[in-house]
Amino acid sequence: MKKLIYYGKNHPGYPEKLKVLESPPAGLYVLGKLPDPDRKTAAIVGARSCSVYGRRQARFFARALSARGIQIVSGLASGIDRAAHEGALEGGTQTFAVLGCGADVCYPRENFGIYRQIAQGGGGILSEFEPGSRPLGWHFPRRNRIISGLADLVLVVEARARSGALITADCALEQGKTVYAVPGRLEDPLSEGCNRLIFQGAGTALSPQVLLEELDVPDRPAAQDPEEKRGALPEEFQRIFRCLGPEGKTLETVSRETGTTVEETARILMRLELEGLAEEDSRGYCRSCLR
Repeated sequence: MKKLIYYGKNHPGYPEKLKVLESPPAGLYVLGKLPDPDRKTAAIVGARSCSVYGRRQARFFARALSARGIQIVSGLASGIDRAAHEGALEGGTQTFAVLGCGADVCYPRENFGIYRQIAQGGGGILSEFEPGSRPLGWHFPRRNRIISGLADLVLVVEARARSGALITADCALEQGKTVYAVPGRLEDPLSEGCNRLIFQGAGTALSPQVLLEELDVPDRPAAQDPEEKRGALPEEFQRIFRCLGPEGKTLETVSRETGTTVEETARILMRLELEGLAEEDSRGYCRSCLR
């Protein structure tokens, strides 16, 4: 594991975005590296005890944004935060976790695998609290201002009426950042916070493209010679691609029908998406882009 680096406010590497906060952190302990100031950054936050829908949306949005070069920052909590980090890693652009404990302390412990992937995969684990600091309750609302401060926009995926994710949204608004929320069912308590944000004027995150437009990320150029690109695929990629249809299939269905493990299927589908040959919708169904 890499060593912690401390960036005080006078350090040349200290993020400029944090210097303008009303209460900037005195310094940051970093495992890995800090976000690239020349890249756009989106924060994705939400409920710890999220639904399957919320987890899928967080991963879907994070992966789509990351695949377009957007850095993803979140808090490494269970639920939405974890799904956002996972999606970002799948998309290929660095992701950053801001902790409510020491940067050398993984909380919750079950997230250690992704904690290590972030630190060793080009991203970073950040904290204003000294190494070894325990995850105390008051630390988490305080760290939320850093999550929003590092971001160009904040996306709330799922949140109850009283939620730490709403604190992050409030911090973002105070910082002059744009807030988006994923809409949910009216009777679902996990969607109450998001629906209220939208009612109060937050942007409605109907698709990753809405966020890309907000971040002024240009449309992806149309893929040239898609049939030629398809013909150059290895046989195992061809097998997965042939299984896809215009209506779409779930990861599990493609795995079962092709006799490929779920892990390998997920890897190949992600590569097909990045090549512009397949796409995944908000339900988790993957389909061919060639008609």
